[in-house]
Amino acid sequence: MSTTSTGASRRTAAEAKGPGRLDRRVFLKQAAGGTGVVTAALLSVGRVSVAEAAEPAEAKATGLTHLSATRLAAMIRAKKTSSVEVVTAFLKRIEVVNPKLNAAVALCAERALDEATKADALLARGEVRGPLHGVPMTLKDSIDAEGVVSTGCTLGRKEFVPKADATVAARLRAAGAILMGKTNTPEFTMGSFTDNLVYGRTNNPYDLKRIPGGSSGGSGALVAAEGTPFDIGSDTGGSIRSPCHFNGVAGIKPTQCRVPRTGHIVDLHGIFNTRTQLGPIARRVEDLDLILRIIMGSDLIDSHVNDVPLGPVDDVRLKDLRVAFYTDAEGYHQPASETVEMVGRVVRSLADSVGSVIESAPPAVAEGLAIMQRARDAGGGSHITRTARKSGTTKLFPKVQERVTGTLKPASEFTFLLEEEDRIRKLQLGWFKDYDVILCPVHAHAAPLHDAPNPTHASYRTIYNLNGWPAGVVRAGTSPEGLPMGIQVIGRPWREDVVFAVLTAIEAMTGGWKTPAGLAS
Repeated sequence: MSTTSTGASRRTAAEAKGPGRLDRRVFLKQAAGGTGVVTAALLSVGRVSVAEAAEPAEAKATGLTHLSATRLAAMIRAKKTSSVEVVTAFLKRIEVVNPKLNAAVALCAERALDEATKADALLARGEVRGPLHGVPMTLKDSIDAEGVVSTGCTLGRKEFVPKADATVAARLRAAGAILMGKTNTPEFTMGSFTDNLVYGRTNNPYDLKRIPGGSSGGSGALVAAEGTPFDIGSDTGGSIRSPCHFNGVAGIKPTQCRVPRTGHIVDLHGIFNTRTQLGPIARRVEDLDLILRIIMGSDLIDSHVNDVPLGPVDDVRLKDLRVAFYTDAEGYHQPASETVEMVGRVVRSLADSVGSVIESAPPAVAEGLAIMQRARDAGGGSHITRTARKSGTTKLFPKVQERVTGTLKPASEFTFLLEEEDRIRKLQLGWFKDYDVILCPVHAHAAPLHDAPNPTHASYRTIYNLNGWPAGVVRAGTSPEGLPMGIQVIGRPWREDVVFAVLTAIEAMTGGWKTPAGLAS
């Protein structure tokens, strides 16, 4: 099997050096009742046990690449398929779809197949490494992967091969996942598009003339096209949720400070780093729950991250939930009629299952976004030049270069803006005491054409990077052009279990992800 992909023909991976520097021993011991060795008899994955892992008709009709990571893991453990078969199926799928998408940018196929062979041998001895044993994955190219070219899509790191995994990568590999390669992103993840000077532009699998969103656009496009079971994206202003909407997949921006960013090359440090969250992108909601529990928690490196428990999704009672919804907070946007109709359909479908539904939006959204923007711009883009300097980059992608204005604000104004941000957070938390969950659009419209105006629609997403609340997305509709449309579910801080419960209910009602019809199967 070739180790190359479109846009990455010269970038072969180094041989694997092991599962990574964080082995998650505590996690595995808990899963195995404290033995430190996880056996097939003891371990169940997500909500699919070994006993339930008989090969579904869905796999026979559509192939392994159609299935969720949770289902694939259970089938591998039950020996209904092998890790080698699964990894091979996804690598072959990438060969079919990637020339059209340019979503996978640096594959490590030979290493992945070698690790799959070892995973099957381990399973034959009755041992399971973790809940993702033998399941392949990809990672956004802003996340370091040991032995694999990890560029951040900036020229200064064009040939850079990390010597250590990012924390999230190490935890997933320790849980048994197998890395197949990286996915495309704008330079330093700075954009709602996906294009850069290293790998070029990524296309939307539902219409190649349209954007996949950003900055986790390669992640969203490859997951939607069945090129990978799941990916890990990053989200500073909507960069997980926007691609999920445009590509019709599921994703979660976790609560602020839930997941370590160690090894995410766009390390802004300080107050702005807390706006960036790493989280999973997958075709099915069940995978989000499974993966988040593996990657969350302090690594004793990222000083912002806390160890906060996450309750079982099955313990969430929908009938107890007070739901707020909106389609245009404070008239900030003019959503398309199909967007308003989609939210209305979902709200009506949920009405009998939840405690109450009221049309309401967090206060001071427009004010909060304006303050947030002014604070970000106070340094005149100096954070971009510092990041470029650390990466050895001397030429930036034009849309990133535009952000470097050199216009500095006084420190007194900057500190005032930070105080104002806290005022907005407090105000919005006070409003949230009357609700448990929020439903709203992700964007005002479906994916725009390449090079067309792309309003960020920040009131739907970026405000939740300011207040730090968890926000997930699942496909809930289709535009008149046949494009996917997602709905966003926001929960209180640390209540991803509530978000997952509502996302699961919506997915059951709408069907969630659908195979892109325009790609060869």
